Amino acid sequence: MPIHIRPAVEHDAPLILQFITELAVYEKAEHEVVATADTIRTSLFSTGSPAHALICEIDGEPAGFAVYFFSYSTWLAQKGLYLEDLYISPRFRGTGAGKRLLHHLAQQAIADGCGRFEWSVLDWNEPAIRFYETVGASPQSEWVRYRLAGEALRAFAGQTVAS
Repeated sequence: MPIHIRPAVEHDAPLILQFITELAVYEKAEHEVVATADTIRTSLFSTGSPAHALICEIDGEPAGFAVYFFSYSTWLAQKGLYLEDLYISPRFRGTGAGKRLLHHLAQQAIADGCGRFEWSVLDWNEPAIRFYETVGASPQSEWVRYRLAGEALRAFAGQTVAS
């Protein structure tokens, strides 16, 4: 089974949406997906987009995807690569496709001069955690991720903040 990884292109937007939806179902968060093929097309493939996507194919058939962007570490004074999503469809799991995608991204990080390659995983996703540990990744348990989104983001942004 030859595994091929290629940069995603604009006509992959419906396929990327399919993978995003499959991932959301797996993570029990399908109701949170508001993306459409059109919003993916305009946000991911427009000039100046901060994100990049890869498509993983096995025997010419789409098997999964990854979306990543570059971040910056003040402590390292270096950019980093942040993996937003990596997903392999269930029937292609165990083929090495996920490891090949991660390896491809690690090589991309090195080629681009990154000092870090990071991502998040849900604490209940034991198969993913075990998989990530097999490639030498380690959890950063001293950090707690915070998020402002939706109405909370709009409310805070609209507040007057005293100095």
